[in-house]
Amino acid sequence: MAGVNNCLKYSMFVFNFLFWLCGILILALAIWLRVSKFEQEFVTEDGGMHPYVAVNILIAVGSIIMILGFLGCCGAMKESRCMLLVFFICLLLILLLQVAAGILGVTYRSEYERVLNETLHKNVELLRGTDEKAKSFQKNLINFQKEFKCCGLVDGASDWGQNFQPNSESCECSDTSDSPCTLYDGKYVYQQILGLVFSMVLFCQIGNK
Repeated sequence: MAGVNNCLKYSMFVFNFLFWLCGILILALAIWLRVSKFEQEFVTEDGGMHPYVAVNILIAVGSIIMILGFLGCCGAMKESRCMLLVFFICLLLILLLQVAAGILGVTYRSEYERVLNETLHKNVELLRGTDEKAKSFQKNLINFQKEFKCCGLVDGASDWGQNFQPNSESCECSDTSDSPCTLYDGKYVYQQILGLVFSMVLFCQIGNK
């Protein structure tokens, strides 16, 4: 019986340690998004301060997961009923919140998609613009494309319109690149768009619309 108890204890410790590591990764990603130069310039491009809604939520989620993982690890190793009880109650609350969030997500999915699509297409117009505001946005996006090996926001390289050739360097990919490439306007460019990575940044603006 003691062997079974030890097996359960160490299994729970490993599970909660991985849970704790996931919390650290989420928190690190959220903090990076919060303090990165691109993020700061992007969210203030309209001249006003946009709330970091999605990033703040990630910071909160990462912090909660870290705390729960710590409680689970300590509770498992010390066999503390109090810590384990708090851990399981918190997990139950998170499960209920996920169910509620899922219901809300399904209910308002069309509204979220509409807002996101409108935001994406407005930013595509900036890619094709020539004024100072458009050039500032293009400069930020060029750095983002180089970092994440992608091109465009909705339809790839064609989103750049007449501005593609002067700014094509950030979209070009080599034969040794791990990212899939496609031929556009005489140049091999990244096939993938910013997608989920950029959508996360865009959701930081939604709270102010």
